[in-house]
Amino acid sequence: MKRPEILAPAGDFICLQAALDAGADAVYFGLGTFNMRARSGVNFKTEDLPEISRRCRKRGVKAYLALNAIMFEDEAGEVERTIAAAKPYVDAFIVSDWGVVSLCRKHGAAFHISTQMSTSNSAAVAFLASQGASRVVLARECTLDEVRRIAAKTGVEIECFVHGAQCVAESGRCFMSQEVFGKSACRGECVQPCRRRFKVQAVDMYTDKDGNPVHEAKAAFEVEPHTVLSAKDLCSLPFVDKLMAAGIASFKIEGRARNANYVKTCVQAYRRAVDAVLADEFTPALAADLVEDVKRVFHREFSCGLYFGRPGANQFADSEDSLATTVKRHAGVVIDYFLKAGIAQVKIQDHEIRPGDRLQIHGPTTGVAELTLGELHRDDERPDVARRGTWVTFQAPRCRVGDKVFYVEDVQAGPQN
Repeated sequence: MKRPEILAPAGDFICLQAALDAGADAVYFGLGTFNMRARSGVNFKTEDLPEISRRCRKRGVKAYLALNAIMFEDEAGEVERTIAAAKPYVDAFIVSDWGVVSLCRKHGAAFHISTQMSTSNSAAVAFLASQGASRVVLARECTLDEVRRIAAKTGVEIECFVHGAQCVAESGRCFMSQEVFGKSACRGECVQPCRRRFKVQAVDMYTDKDGNPVHEAKAAFEVEPHTVLSAKDLCSLPFVDKLMAAGIASFKIEGRARNANYVKTCVQAYRRAVDAVLADEFTPALAADLVEDVKRVFHREFSCGLYFGRPGANQFADSEDSLATTVKRHAGVVIDYFLKAGIAQVKIQDHEIRPGDRLQIHGPTTGVAELTLGELHRDDERPDVARRGTWVTFQAPRCRVGDKVFYVEDVQAGPQN
């Protein structure tokens, strides 16, 4: 059985470093335009490409640039300039528009077909390979049996999503956001109206003598549950062995808009699962433990997606909020780090901290460092608590000035289906 690539999302340098430290084999990211996460807060800039490449190549990790939004008539020049600028620093482009495919071919750039192209059969995969695609990310509607058959029949590298948010439109061809808010999901601008509350209101043609509707105002009902269009999150940890047996070349974790703790936790879980399968040590008990690990970070109710059958009537969430079993509270910022002693000096800005607390330190170079807090020091004092407006020092993994410090709190999560 071949080892699949674990492909991690990266929305910034903190997430990138967290993915590398957690054992990702590859990362995917955007440059702010022409990708399915167009918000500036979850994208890099062109000038970041050399540093992204340096970090990835140092670890032997591949870097893929998402260019998977649709391209309009007057945008080919900008897309072509992006391809030319990025080609020396990335291993492949993730694309869904045939115009972008042609530009990749023009520049001799490797490209993968995005799930946005809704590729769901071996004939389409074979054709895409004949056009130069080195990998195809299958439509998320494909069952596991279909994935296995496509991979076996075509011999083309197949990538599939294994974890993270799912769209009510599955492969992402959704127009709700555009219709309601003028923000196109196909351009990476989705504001997720599907995650909102809904009500049903009567619109009837019966009017009274004054021309007013008879029933419209009275017949309005909130839909229960509210999240009738909000899909559950995908979690494949219980059946990672089956995914590997199906011949999937790359396990893709969704989440370029999620934080570094999410990236680190999910990558670590899938790394452990894959390694356990290869070592013939994968068990239901281990899978259950790993599911508990990923429950600690942002997620909705989990499901197996459509891997075991369509149409997936049980794929919609009952909860509107994250069901994470832990939450981060901002505590402060690192103002100094004493490398030889392994001691951080931290300015407390928000949540107070005490010995025994669990902390995380996030930074662009640090990634995500975790620790259980030992003794606190302030000059000759040993305070029992570090309160807002004070500073303290304590033993900590390597971190940098400006890194953010978070207190990690256990919370009561809702039921999981």
